[in-house]
Amino acid sequence: MTLATAESCTGGTVAARITSVSGSSGYFLGGVVAYHNAVKSRLLQVPADILEQFGAVSAECARAMAHGARALFDSTFSVSTTGVAGPGGGSKRKPVGLVYVGVASMAATATFEYRFQGDRHEVVAQATEKALQELRRVVEGQLNEMNPHRRGVLFDVSIQ
Repeated sequence: MTLATAESCTGGTVAARITSVSGSSGYFLGGVVAYHNAVKSRLLQVPADILEQFGAVSAECARAMAHGARALFDSTFSVSTTGVAGPGGGSKRKPVGLVYVGVASMAATATFEYRFQGDRHEVVAQATEKALQELRRVVEGQLNEMNPHRRGVLFDVSIQ
């Protein structure tokens, strides 16, 4: 099983956490930091209508980014992040600290919405942590569905 990332607001921090673990080259294929919408569209194949209708900071975009990363890297799983890290860029509808995480597998895609507090560094750190936690839950759930007697974690990602 393999893993890929697609990041916007976390700027590569999720991939950095994954690759900080010895042995991650055995499952981590790569990642895309798609900060600009043109990169989301071009590399991750996020449809223009999603960006126009819902915006880059949306569950729909997180889902499309996760799908795009999985397709680009031909990975078993992918995780994506998109949001407003701050201190600027927020609005009433999409305040600073709003982050969406997407996790895609061959079977399904899940998206998660979070509202974090703190400065830019704290928002990125919290978003990274939640992305890894959600990824772990999806992977463990799928492993248990495939073999209910199997225990353990496929990806050894440090989650505190």
